[in-house]
Amino acid sequence: MVRYLLIIFGLVFLSVSSSNTDRYKCDDIVGYYYSIDPFSKEGSQSYIYKAKNGTYEGKVVWVENEKKKNFLGLVFLKNLIFNAKEQEWQDGVLIYPGKNGTFKTYMSFASPTQLKVRGYWGVSLLGKTMYWQKEKELRK
Repeated sequence: MVRYLLIIFGLVFLSVSSSNTDRYKCDDIVGYYYSIDPFSKEGSQSYIYKAKNGTYEGKVVWVENEKKKNFLGLVFLKNLIFNAKEQEWQDGVLIYPGKNGTFKTYMSFASPTQLKVRGYWGVSLLGKTMYWQKEKELRK
């Protein structure tokens, strides 16, 4: 009986320790992301970085539509804070280029290369979810 309890305890310990290795760290969000605008259906690339105040920000670094080059360098994402327990970046503010107002946002990884981005106005039910693909480098 003791042997079986030890085996069960060992399996539980292994599953808990292996799930901890899959957890994300605060700086894992840093990098380049490709996304498709849900309204115009045009592609763009953003760069998320750690700001001087310790929060995370994002700026536009590449646009598919030449007419939107004026948005390059625009910091459209601010104030994201990592919540390790929830495994998401929360309390962000999102500015949609070309639109008035700001949106609240939170983000989490759907997979190691796909960032789930939820932007909303007021309450989370009034919003849109997008998926951004993580990329290794700046698009040219």
